[in-house]
Amino acid sequence: MSSLNAEKLARAKSLGFSDRQIAHLVGQTEDKIRALRKKLNLIPSYRLVDTCAAEFEAYTPYYYSTYDRGDDEVKGNTARKVMILGGGPNRIGQGIEFDYCCVHAAFALKEDGFETIMVNSNPETVSTDYDTSDKLFFEPLTLEDVLHIYEREKCWGAIAQFGGQTPLNLALGLQKNGVNIIGTSPQSIEIAEDRKMFAAMLNKLNIPQPPNGLATNPEEALAVAKKLTYPVLVRPSFVLGGRAMQIVYSDSELSHYMKFAVEASPERPVLVDKFLEDATEVDVDCIADVGLPNGGTIVIGGMLEHIEFAGVHSGDAAMVLPPHTLSPKVIETIREYTHAMARELQVVGLMNVQYAVKGEVVYVLEVNPRASRTVPFVSKAIGQPLAKLAAKVMAGKTLKELGFTEEIWPKYWAVKESVFPFNRFHGQDILLSPEMRSTGEVMGLDADLGTAYAKSQMAANSALPLKGKVFISVSDLHKNQVAEVARNYTALGFELIATGGTATVLEKAGLKVERIHKLQEGRPNAVDLLKNKEIQLVINTPSGAVPRADEVKIRTTAVYTGTPIMTTLSSARAAALGIAALKKSGYEVKTVQEYH
Repeated sequence: MSSLNAEKLARAKSLGFSDRQIAHLVGQTEDKIRALRKKLNLIPSYRLVDTCAAEFEAYTPYYYSTYDRGDDEVKGNTARKVMILGGGPNRIGQGIEFDYCCVHAAFALKEDGFETIMVNSNPETVSTDYDTSDKLFFEPLTLEDVLHIYEREKCWGAIAQFGGQTPLNLALGLQKNGVNIIGTSPQSIEIAEDRKMFAAMLNKLNIPQPPNGLATNPEEALAVAKKLTYPVLVRPSFVLGGRAMQIVYSDSELSHYMKFAVEASPERPVLVDKFLEDATEVDVDCIADVGLPNGGTIVIGGMLEHIEFAGVHSGDAAMVLPPHTLSPKVIETIREYTHAMARELQVVGLMNVQYAVKGEVVYVLEVNPRASRTVPFVSKAIGQPLAKLAAKVMAGKTLKELGFTEEIWPKYWAVKESVFPFNRFHGQDILLSPEMRSTGEVMGLDADLGTAYAKSQMAANSALPLKGKVFISVSDLHKNQVAEVARNYTALGFELIATGGTATVLEKAGLKVERIHKLQEGRPNAVDLLKNKEIQLVINTPSGAVPRADEVKIRTTAVYTGTPIMTTLSSARAAALGIAALKKSGYEVKTVQEYH
């Protein structure tokens, strides 16, 4: 530290070194480097990018920071300002849905007379458009950069719960440095993120969660897995988009995961949960103002039942709103648990909860006191702008003042389907997992559930066929259920094609099946028929944790030939429902507004 004089520090900053990098190089903390910099009055100035190229006055210019000497071009004023932290660079796992929430927050706060300041570093999003916010700072989402802008603009408050995990991870650090984080407190956010604090909260509220444990090394992970029994779901803490999240079935898989997939430490333990096989997953988005002095209202915006069983990331799963198979008792239990947790966490704004339902038992998987990637879908499905309402609640208005106090239960079905980039990644298996892989989503709306599902498949570029041949190949785990699914398709007039084991099961059930070779047995096989467009639909469930090469080849060929493929029996049932609805009465197109 003694060798770091004012000249060296100024040079390092002008070359782009962050306080954190400098602290690492000189063996100090980021806080101490920041304090030294402020003592030396070494702070960035902001320059303007004219979004209108000087043709006419730019009302929302972009600003960027620099340590080069020169004038600061930010225009000062005395308006009450709220800073909105965006999601940073767009990548798989950092959904564009969070950008939607940031944009709606900017619009809502403008309506209430605030000056809005957007901080984001992605030029390809709506939040960074010239007409979204009053000022845009094109800066990285780091503690250092956000603090500079907050102090320079003399903001009244900052919103961290609309940009996903990236700004949420900054909330505590910002608060410690004097930033007024409006909405749910960073302390409540930490209770939801910290596994021990979260478990203590659930015990207090008498809400069940799957048996689980923490591990900071491979030995601890193996001990926890032995106690829970396989399969277990493993994931690092504080993850974005389910990154490095995996379902493991054996000691060898778990040891490999702990050694190569994650860096575990006492500060960042790996979470090991008992994986509930064949459980139904449910996402709930709610809005609350219980943390406000005159608040106390909690409203569930939407309950979304996943079509795939638990184990698929919520950003990838197909979902139905309202739930289509849950009993009234389970729905009421979900409602009670959601209200209890929102009250305990003193939520101000949005909260997302993920549940797993096994039989009639409801387990809580995780709680996020922030906007989720399902908020835009739910908002459009129920006709209420949840992100806008949440922004106004965070700025101090109650839900009663805003006139939103009753849960809306639609009288039609809304189906969310995800869109994947698999056709761009040659040879990449398309199986879904706890790690998010989708790059977008679509919606199907209809008074009939089957038709709504069929519409969602059309929008996702895999329209369901009305006739032809269905190729079926399922794992041993699913062979006892496959006949019932296949019977649905023969009843709709489809012909069945299968290989070895699956064909035998279908024949024993009295179904007529065309047998074909497995890939290694010769030709013609499934890949040949797919390329010749002789197969109109594929049902293929994975054989195990590590898929066989021929399975991967069949699935990827289906993607390249544009053939609809179902990798779970639940999605195959939904597809049969959709085909039946289309064959019976076709479909009609209505606008979202007509449904509302």
